[in-house]
Amino acid sequence: PPRALHLRALMAEMERLANHLGDIGAICNDAAFAMMLAHCGALREQVLRTAKAAFGHRLMRDAILPGGVARDLTPEGAAAITALLTEIEAQFPALVTLYDTTASLLDRTVATGRLTPELAAQFGAGGFVGRASGRDFDTRRDLPYAPYDALTFQVPARSDGDLCIQACSDDPQVAVHAVRNLVRLGFGTTAVRWSQLGFGRTSSTTSAQVTPRNLFGFKDGTANIKAEEADALDRHVWVRAGQYPEARWLVGGTFMVARRISMTIETWDQQSLRDQENIIGRTKSEGAPMSGGGEFDEPDFRRRGREGRPLIDAASHVALAHPTRNDGVRMLRRGYNFVDGSTDLGRLDAGLFFIAFVNDPRSHFIPMQNAMAKNDLLVEYLRHTGSGLFAVPPGLRADASLADTLFDR
Repeated sequence: PPRALHLRALMAEMERLANHLGDIGAICNDAAFAMMLAHCGALREQVLRTAKAAFGHRLMRDAILPGGVARDLTPEGAAAITALLTEIEAQFPALVTLYDTTASLLDRTVATGRLTPELAAQFGAGGFVGRASGRDFDTRRDLPYAPYDALTFQVPARSDGDLCIQACSDDPQVAVHAVRNLVRLGFGTTAVRWSQLGFGRTSSTTSAQVTPRNLFGFKDGTANIKAEEADALDRHVWVRAGQYPEARWLVGGTFMVARRISMTIETWDQQSLRDQENIIGRTKSEGAPMSGGGEFDEPDFRRRGREGRPLIDAASHVALAHPTRNDGVRMLRRGYNFVDGSTDLGRLDAGLFFIAFVNDPRSHFIPMQNAMAKNDLLVEYLRHTGSGLFAVPPGLRADASLADTLFDR
């Protein structure tokens, strides 16, 4: 019966709540933070007691039978479930704050056991593991069984996609209308998977531009490839003839790497100026490397201070992103800042919408990203909440249309 199908889904969701609360508490307990286990355990206990009140057993054993369920949900059981959800919604944000503000816990968990989006897709990881890796997949939605095939819900992930539209304008309203009209033209054939509004530059792209600052207050993109560096663009950005024999249409084009990176700005603001500069590897005022000199002077990673320690920490952002630490590869960055209001915890939902162009993500981005995810001191203050990789066809000729080499091959 239809009601029995929905009751089965209700039981599955309650079991999912209990399991997630148990997993979160256990992970934090393994990181020597028993307080989170205690809080999550208390919430989990409420879920189990509610399950007994609603379905007759804490673990809902023998509640599902062939062809239906063992018992119907009474008004009292429905009221107990509603009260439970209200209680979890009231208490869980405080647990998120506790996690995000406990430095010892973050030191033991952030970037530990990291699962890349590629591995998540390769092994078919779904659920909270897949979502945390940016994989927009949920069995209930993508391979639905009754009654989920009749329900509508969103999977909290901003990643991937088949087509990418980037609209730029001095007036954001113009860019929004441009995207809106393109989406309208594709109605019925295409659908928007995710989107992001950005503002300002986060990297200078010509020598005449002043290096902009990110939302952490530091100059960003000092070593970015400039438009005047034709040789560097040819070597690192534009796809060369013969580079991809199976995709000759891409010659003269590039790859676009996009990542939505949320910044925990409030936590960052609590750090001292000295700590911030050590994490970045540059001074906050001028953007100069901590080894000395001006903004555009090359960092000296061998130079040591009075105590014999390197002036630039080997785990600083500058050290791990520098070409000398990444087989000489560079990228053309053209990202933006974003502020999407506030989170449910009253914090800024803000950060960097990272965009970079390279001719081979396998050599010019993935190795660097993996090294930074493991060792970068800055990772503690960042959350990657979306990503995508797109092939960009070569520019237009006067007598050509976009990507005509792809469709005419």
